[in-house]
Amino acid sequence: MTAPSLQGFRRTAVVFIIVSLSIAALFGIVTLLTGEFGELQGKILLTTLLLAGFSITALCHLAVVGRAQRIVGFVGIAVSALAFLLGAVLIWRSWESWGDEWEAALKAFAVLSISAASLAHANLLLLLGERRNRAVRVGLAVTLVLIALVAVLVVIPILTDGRIPGDIGDAYWRVFGVFAILDVLGTIVLPVVGRVTRDGVTAVTVRLEGDAAASVVRTAASRGTTPSAVVAELVAWLDAAPPSE
Repeated sequence: MTAPSLQGFRRTAVVFIIVSLSIAALFGIVTLLTGEFGELQGKILLTTLLLAGFSITALCHLAVVGRAQRIVGFVGIAVSALAFLLGAVLIWRSWESWGDEWEAALKAFAVLSISAASLAHANLLLLLGERRNRAVRVGLAVTLVLIALVAVLVVIPILTDGRIPGDIGDAYWRVFGVFAILDVLGTIVLPVVGRVTRDGVTAVTVRLEGDAAASVVRTAASRGTTPSAVVAELVAWLDAAPPSE
């Protein structure tokens, strides 16, 4: 997928999410303000909340769709969509018709939801992925690992019905708390460090239009990189070229 098509996809997806969420919010408001509150109204409100959660995570995933880390964004969108679909089934299927599969479906929904939220968290931090500053890059890698560890430590008790951590629950959740605190610390500190530090180079904004801009975008898409990286490579080549007489 080329850079222009990625931008078009992201713009279309954002518009679709905003419109869908607005319609769902309208239904939720009408449900609350009219009629008696029963099972149908409860399902509508739960669907509105579910769509809101999907929209928030999807917008986070879309943040990196136009970058080199786009694969993580697409995986996040897929996981969020699966969580939304399964959640909708859980809400709208007749609650009396559920049998033993209810617990399995609920566990799957919980795992998908945690995965979607964790990927959304990671994708927001991956906006710093192109920084050259060593402290930012190391901190980003450590924080991404912590995000994964926190998600895994939450998922394991769900899948094992609490058999893990079992008798070592106190130590387990203490370790989880340490990882969660470090995760939050990295999430807060990294953007600040990225904001106040430089990558060791002077940043210059260059505006290209017309054929020049289109050529840079095409070259970046064919190489799987960013337009800024293409411009930087061109400048480095010009700097290394021998001066003309």
